[in-house]
Amino acid sequence: MAAAMRDGSKSKLDYKVSAADLIAVTVYEVPEMNRRVRVNASGQVFLPLVGAVDLGGKSMGAAQSLIEKKLAAYVVKPQVTLFIEEYGNRRISVMGEVQRPGTYAIPTESRMTILEAISTAGGFTPVAAQDKARVLRYVNGSPVKYTIDVRNLAKGENKEEDMVLEPNDVVFVPQSLF
Repeated sequence: MAAAMRDGSKSKLDYKVSAADLIAVTVYEVPEMNRRVRVNASGQVFLPLVGAVDLGGKSMGAAQSLIEKKLAAYVVKPQVTLFIEEYGNRRISVMGEVQRPGTYAIPTESRMTILEAISTAGGFTPVAAQDKARVLRYVNGSPVKYTIDVRNLAKGENKEEDMVLEPNDVVFVPQSLF
């Protein structure tokens, strides 16, 4: 969980390119190379001369460097600038014992925590197990589950446990047995 918390504290400059993002690629002084490309489901974009480039999951800086490296075989000292024109999948799901279960957008170039997600979903129902909320996240294709005591977060305790959600995370609030 500590790694998930650390990852969430990164600035918007560390945005990771994801599927369905629309990216403007600009190559300084080579206007015929400029393109608007959408990242496909595999995390790739297709550019003239270099073909498929795997950008999915890379920071903007790393993505720029990778394109520059690939273009270097065709362009002398390429200088590439990337700009996200449209963000792709920036959604999370909130399910279980909340007032309005559903899928919610993560604010553009911002973050959303568990407490904010549950609040966005209208808060808990009267039978919610507030101390057993779970976050399901896929890391490298494998599911990872985190259990969070949101009741204490709402009281202002253990604020460091209010982890930042990532696109496609699922927040589930089970029903209390008592």
